[in-house]
Amino acid sequence: MPANSGKASTASELAAEATGNQITATRIFDAPRDLVFQMWTEPEHISKWWGPKGFTNIIYEMDVRPGGVWRFVMHGPDGRDYQNKIVYVEVVRPERLVYDHVSYPLFRATATFDEQDGKTRVSMRMVFESAALRDQVAKEFGAVEGLDQTLERLREHLAKTPAYQPLPRDLALTRSFDAPRDVVFKAWTDAQSLKRWWGPKGFTNPVCEVDPRPGGLIRIDMRAPDGTVYPTKGMFREIVPPERLVFTTCMLDEKGDTVFEVLNTLTFTQHGGKTTIMLYVSVGKTTTGLERPYLAGMEQGWSESLDKLDQEVAQ
Repeated sequence: MPANSGKASTASELAAEATGNQITATRIFDAPRDLVFQMWTEPEHISKWWGPKGFTNIIYEMDVRPGGVWRFVMHGPDGRDYQNKIVYVEVVRPERLVYDHVSYPLFRATATFDEQDGKTRVSMRMVFESAALRDQVAKEFGAVEGLDQTLERLREHLAKTPAYQPLPRDLALTRSFDAPRDVVFKAWTDAQSLKRWWGPKGFTNPVCEVDPRPGGLIRIDMRAPDGTVYPTKGMFREIVPPERLVFTTCMLDEKGDTVFEVLNTLTFTQHGGKTTIMLYVSVGKTTTGLERPYLAGMEQGWSESLDKLDQEVAQ
């Protein structure tokens, strides 16, 4: 990891060190293991502490499972950007993470999480192909100091984080639009209209197919600003134009398997020439553990989608 010129503030006996072809460090955090592991595997947390002092992060994708990819950019305090791509090799919740850093510099990292009387001992090991490469990385990026500072930032983030709280699986939003009810309703059931506004800010929908009748299928492939495509399928369950709409959506992984299913219920009420919609989103149970990044951004994603819908019906 790149480092700035700041000095690590942790105890020397636990400071990061370089030996052979490795860089290692150990820390004991005054937090339960589940919470510490959560900090390492959820974008909304790791983006706030990853990297040395003064660094910030943009997470493009984070799929924490064997074969999953974590892509992000670290912004240094000097304005320099560091592009990173990581591929997970082993994920054992909440005990162990193994991943390959496949962008330069190349190394394999192992993080282990051990419980100790309510606290968590984290051991980090970065293994390089040779001692020469490790020396080069330590000199070029300040990797030893960088690891020290990164773990210290994790300590600071944990101190500000309340005890583990499951992310909400339900969401209720109310939004008013300056458009007649039938226009707003149609924007949810017409493929060409839906294609223009569905998804958060910056997202597009190269595939948008809907069959607006009970039992009719939905297929939407959302493309993120970085080019990543998130395929979605669903089904209409209830359609009462222009008053009520109930449909499911399923987020899919790269194999086409369901990550989790959502039940979306909308009611449309007209007041004069304006329309108010009430949207209730309920996420079904899942045991994959892959839904957390989606749930973390669910409210923001829907809010940004409804902003785009507002622009659509205004036209």
